Amino acid sequence: MSEPRVPTVVPGTRPELAALEQQILQARGRISTLYRVLLNSAPIAQGWEAMLSAVRASLPARLRELVILRIAMLNGAPYEFDAHVPHARQAGVSDEVIAALRTGTVSQALEPLDRLALELADAMTRDVAVPDALYARLEPHFDAQGLVELVATIAAYNMVSRFLVALRIEH
Repeated sequence: MSEPRVPTVVPGTRPELAALEQQILQARGRISTLYRVLLNSAPIAQGWEAMLSAVRASLPARLRELVILRIAMLNGAPYEFDAHVPHARQAGVSDEVIAALRTGTVSQALEPLDRLALELADAMTRDVAVPDALYARLEPHFDAQGLVELVATIAAYNMVSRFLVALRIEH
């Protein structure tokens, strides 16, 4: 296991970060390696926590965790994948589906809407652009708020995985 490309901040060592560290502890229950790296920039860490908290509260948990696992696999971000497996299980995602997502396959055990959301995650992650035909298939299932929340979740977790991979952040 390699070290992150930037140093991690040891919680409690920078008095100016105390309030932010407390906020992260209250929201997350701990200050993970990801947040220890983010704390190198207090404004980024604070904005990250606010944005990701909003994103995490938007979609139904099961759908959110499915797309997060898919994105983590597509972007080669095992830290992100492993961090979200417990959340996925808690949201009702079976070990069979998790195993399929880990290998890059889409389980036939998934509902059609789940597969459609994963197709959107694939398009946004691999190609960035979303084909009109795919968008047209999504519209009957999501209102404007749901579409914004689904797209924002996929976009945000692409940011997370790309940050983790670029800075070599691992468990």
